[in-house]
Amino acid sequence: MAGTNPMRESVLGGPAIILIEPQLGENIGTCARAMLNCGLTDLRLVRPRDGWPSGSAKAAASGADIVLDNARLCDTTEEAIADLSHVFATTARNRGMIKRIMTPREAAVEMRAQSSAGLATGVLFGPERTGLFNDDLALADTSLTVPLNPSFSSLNLAQAVLLIGYEWYQTGDVTPGRYLHTGATRPANKEELVNFFDHLEQELSGSGFFSSPEKKPSMIRSIRNCFQRMDLTEQEVRTFHGIVSALTGRKRVYPKE
Repeated sequence: MAGTNPMRESVLGGPAIILIEPQLGENIGTCARAMLNCGLTDLRLVRPRDGWPSGSAKAAASGADIVLDNARLCDTTEEAIADLSHVFATTARNRGMIKRIMTPREAAVEMRAQSSAGLATGVLFGPERTGLFNDDLALADTSLTVPLNPSFSSLNLAQAVLLIGYEWYQTGDVTPGRYLHTGATRPANKEELVNFFDHLEQELSGSGFFSSPEKKPSMIRSIRNCFQRMDLTEQEVRTFHGIVSALTGRKRVYPKE
C-alpha cells in the first residue's frame, strides 16, 4: 500500500536502528522505507558489505530519503551504540547468554518510557544470513524475540525492522481503532433517532404490526436496538423516514434546520 495523509502531522524520532554488516543496498533501502513508515529516522550502518552511499538503497527506499541521507556510517558496533543508554538486540536464539528477553510489544513500551525520560535507545539487527554475532549480542541490555510460528520464524531484514518499528509506533499512536467515515453528512444524534423510532412505531402500530399488546414493548426494544447497531448518519435517518412514508403513502414533514 502506498500513500500519505497530508491532513496529519508527520511523526519522526524513536529508537536508533542499527544494521550490523548489512549485505545488500536494496535491503538497507527497504529497511529505511520500513523505518519511515513508523516514524523512525535514526539509521546507523556498521560496515555495510557493498559500501556506502548506495544507489540501490536509494531506489529501494521509495522516497524515504530523510532516513538514508542522515544515516550514520560506523566502523564498529561500539561506535554505533556509544551514545545510547539502552540497547535491544534482535535474535531468535539466546546463544547460551543470561539476558533479559522481551517481545517487541513489551520492548516498545519500555523504549517509549525511556524516550520520555530523555534516554536514547537503539535496536541491533545482524547480517541477513547469520543474524547478530555473539560479541555484538553481548553489548545489548535486552534481547528481542518475535513470537512467530515455531516451525518457521525466519524474517528478512526489512520485515524485522518493520515489526519492531510498528510496535514502537503503536505505543504513541492516537488513531481510533474503529470509526465511521460519514462523508458530507454526520452521525445521527439521539434526538433524530428517537424521532425516527416514533415515526416508524406509529406507522407499525397503525398497520397492525404489533398484534400482541403484551409483546409490543419487547418488540419495540428489539427494533430500536437493531437500528442503534447500524451507526446511522443524519442523511440515512432522513432516508428511512422517506422509506416509511413511501410505504404508508403519507408524506413526512421534516422540521426546518
